[in-house]
Parts: sequence; C-alpha cells; structure tokens
Amino acid sequence: MGRRRLHHRTALLAGLTALSLSLTLCSCASQPGSAAGDALPSAAESPKLTSMDVNPRDRSQLRQGGTLHVAITQFSHQWSPIHTDGSESSTMSVTKPLLPTFFRSDAAGTQTVNPAYLQDAHTEQRDGRQVVVWTLNPKAHWSDGTPITWRDLEANWRALNGKDPAYRPSSSTGFELVSSVERGKDDFQAVMTFERPFSEWQSMFNGAANAPLLPASRIATPDLFNSAYLDAIPVTAGPFKVEQMDRAAQTVTLVADPNWWGDKPMLDRIVFHAMVPNAMATAFAKGEIDLFNNGPDVAGYQTIRSTKGAAVRRAGGPDFRQFTLNARNPVLADPTVRQALFQAINRDAVIRADLNGLDWPAVPLNNHLLVANQNAYRDNSLGLSRYDPAEAARKLDAAGWKLDGDVRKKDGRELNLRMVVPAGVTQAQNEAASATKMLKDVGVKVTTVTAAANEFFDKYINRDDFDITTYSLLGTPFPASGNRANFVQTGGTNHTGTGSPAVDAALDRAAAATDAATASEAINQADGELWKVAGMLPLYQRPQLYGARANLANIGAQGLSDIVWENVGFEK
Repeated sequence: MGRRRLHHRTALLAGLTALSLSLTLCSCASQPGSAAGDALPSAAESPKLTSMDVNPRDRSQLRQGGTLHVAITQFSHQWSPIHTDGSESSTMSVTKPLLPTFFRSDAAGTQTVNPAYLQDAHTEQRDGRQVVVWTLNPKAHWSDGTPITWRDLEANWRALNGKDPAYRPSSSTGFELVSSVERGKDDFQAVMTFERPFSEWQSMFNGAANAPLLPASRIATPDLFNSAYLDAIPVTAGPFKVEQMDRAAQTVTLVADPNWWGDKPMLDRIVFHAMVPNAMATAFAKGEIDLFNNGPDVAGYQTIRSTKGAAVRRAGGPDFRQFTLNARNPVLADPTVRQALFQAINRDAVIRADLNGLDWPAVPLNNHLLVANQNAYRDNSLGLSRYDPAEAARKLDAAGWKLDGDVRKKDGRELNLRMVVPAGVTQAQNEAASATKMLKDVGVKVTTVTAAANEFFDKYINRDDFDITTYSLLGTPFPASGNRANFVQTGGTNHTGTGSPAVDAALDRAAAATDAATASEAINQADGELWKVAGMLPLYQRPQLYGARANLANIGAQGLSDIVWENVGFEK
C-alpha cells in the first residue's frame, strides 16, 4: 500500500531492482541495541546506519511465555488497515500479528514467501498477459474456522480495484491492473490475470507494504468493507488473536492463538497501549511499556539511554517527516502559492531544531520517494527545496497576494492558514512554531490548531480539515507502488489534493519496469513532477529509533524488514 502515516511506510522491484534500490547502508551486520549509556555514532560519522537493529536471537535462546507491552499513538476507530481511514501506523501495528501477509521482507527489502499462508507464488505469461499464480497453504484458516481460499483473494481484489467508488480503500495500486481472479487447480490456488504488467506484484497481500489479506466474509460488499472493522477486529488469522479491546483504558490485548498452525509464538500476550508520544519515554522508564517508537524525540532518547536494562535500537529506513499543504483550500489551489510557501520555510533551521542532540544527520531530504541512502536517490527539486524568502514573496505577488500591512490579501481575503498538529508530539509543535514565524516573514498568517491524538487523523487529516499539517510517513520496500496512493490524483491517501497526469504516468512506468535503471529513472521523474505540484515538502529522513528492554529479541528498528511475531520474545 502507501507510506503509513505517523504523527506520531519503496518492495523494491523483484530481482534486480530489489538489489539496486535497496538502502546502501554500512556493511556491518545487524547489531544488538546499544546498552544504556552507550554512545551512538557521532554526527561526524553519520550516516553509518545499520539496516536493522532488532537484537536477533534464535528461538532456542528465548524463554517461552511472557507479556510484551508496546506503545502506540492512537486507539483507532477504523481497524481495517486496507481502509482509507485505517491507513495509520497504530492500526497497522496492532493488526500485523493478526492478519495474513504472504511475504516477509528482510533488511534489504528482499521478499520471501511466508510459508504460514503461501506455498508458492510466481508470475508467468499466458496469452501475452502477466499472470500470478498464488498457491495457498491449505492449513491456513480464519478464526471463525473458515479456510483461507482463492475467494478471499478475489474479494480483496474486488474491494481494492477502484471500480466501485462505494468501497473506500487506502490504495488500489496493483489491484486496478487486474482483470480477473479465478480458481486454480483447487480452492487453495488463485490465478490472477493482469491487464498491464505490474513488476511489484509482491507488494500485494504483503505486510511490508501494509497490505494484509482480509476475509471475504467481512469485505464482500461496500457496507461490510467500510463498517465491519469499526471499533472491532471481528476475524483474524495470525499467531495471535484479540483478547480484549478497552477504549476506556486505551489498550488492545492480544493472546497467542492456540489454533495457530505455524510456529508457536514465544510470547503469551501483547498489550498495545495508546498514549501521546511525549508520554511514552516516561512510561518506558517506569516499566509500564517494553517497546516504543521514539523517533526524533531528544528527551525520549536521553530517557532510554538513562534507563537501566534498556537498549536504544536504531536503524536507517525509508521514513521521513514532511509538511503537507491542502490544495483543496481555495487559497492554496494555485501551485505558485504552494511553491512560494515551500521557499519561505527554512528547512535547515527546522531540521536542526528537531534533531539536535540525536547524533542523526541534520540533512534536508530532497526526494519524495527515496531517502538519501537509497541507490537511486537524487535531488529533483528544481530549486524549490532552497530557502529563498525573496523569491517566495515574488511568487506570492505574482499570484495576486499583495502585502497589506503585515498580511497578504487578495480580493479582500487574508492569506490565513490553519495548521493542524497532533497533541503530545514535540517535533510537530516545534515545526508549527518555526513555520508560523517563517511564513509570517513573507506575509502569510498561520493559526495553529492542536488536535487530540485520537482525533488528528480521524477528524482532521482524513476529512481534509486543515490547510497545513506535519507528520511522518513510514515507507515500505516498494518505492513506486508503495507510494502511489499518496501522490496520484485519485489516491486514497493523497491528503494534499494535488497531482498531475505526469506524476501518475511516471509512477505507473516505475511499477511496470522490469529493470532497475528504468525503474530508477521513472521514480525520479515522478519525484520531479511532485516538486512542481508542490503538495508535500519533505523535511528529513526520520530516525528509526526505538526504546526496548535489552533482553527483548527479534524486534526493534526494523528498517525494511518485517517483524516475525512468532519469534518475538525475551531472552532466557
């Protein structure tokens, strides 16, 4: 699917592209998390980033049992991760141990079949068309006892292909290219025929791409698709199942499912605790949670390092912070105005304020689709990434927004923008304050609205009720298809309201490319067009920086890799 939103996620193409676009990280192997008090690499050494940092341990080294407490940022309303309102990091975190995903991604973004659900998946040519044959594990079944069959794949395709606007999927990428899903040799084989080539077909039903399979019984009609997972997770098919969802306590408790047919989970329970990000480090220090995504929070980082028995887990990944401008607001409908706002923001100053004290490279990110340590990365910004308030003022003048006192006006209307940010996120508050001051310098008034954590996406971003906002986007191993829904004109998670036929065509060329060079060029062409439409201003590659109990194994800063929840546990 698309990058996940975090206020708080490109597979790289099969084969050649997976190697060529993967993160060019340091050659060191994945290392255990730093013990409390250990120093991270100095800024001078950055960005020597490990590809993942999860304290890898064999199952034999772990003790059976135990409860893992994990912090998340939101107690969701929509718990379907493939619904447009469920395309959010907390929803994904809770549902990944519960729903089928057909592939596992390693630290380089290479995809391998997940044997719990899939015996084989391959692409072939039939009558000049691309066909993917999915052969399911006949042992796999839903928690209501129903086997997972080809009909589940068919129902997901019908819900996600974009043909029926009554469905509200987070992304149609790949599925909109499929002409049919039919029964193969038996009920446990699905034959999927494509109208046009789709090289990133492994992103379908893939946890790394945030695209799990949902049961046909709960998504076969638009009403079911849109409502079956509201305030509930009714059917599962993973190593864990839901024990309790407690909105009052803001917790979701999962327990090991005794009917799971794969490797027995090492943990007995996982408890997800929803809380504002600023409260996570304190809860971690008190022993109330065992794992949390600290990101670029300096105070939280210092708390992790000073907590006994704790580890900092740190890796580079395809994640970044950004400003989103809402072009659906008439005053922001003109791309010249949006480009002016880009050039009025001093990203260097914003980034230094966010990252000071983290030993993380304070380097602006000048690409919407790739981070700087990916091989194909280049700057396509055409000067729009450069801080230039004088040019910003000229653009605003040219667009008819003339300075009248301290604020620009046009046709008697002030250039007054609402910036919506989530409560409890230090970076967002800092970014809002900085942007307000910088935009004021060019005659743009900004009013900040602080939204409750549980309402930030549900009531504001998903409803387009903002002019400017800031949050993190968490990437997947699929640069083209994984980002499509965020940037194409009809994308389910395109909150900018911008786009162009050129953006759509370039992303489609990238997803269909059969060699790395073609994919890389198309991705960068798409990025160049995204700078022109000026809907999203990248800031910097977001640190994958987690606080974890030092004895917690096989989970942490994942990079491009998947969590294998059966193997997560505590050392003996």
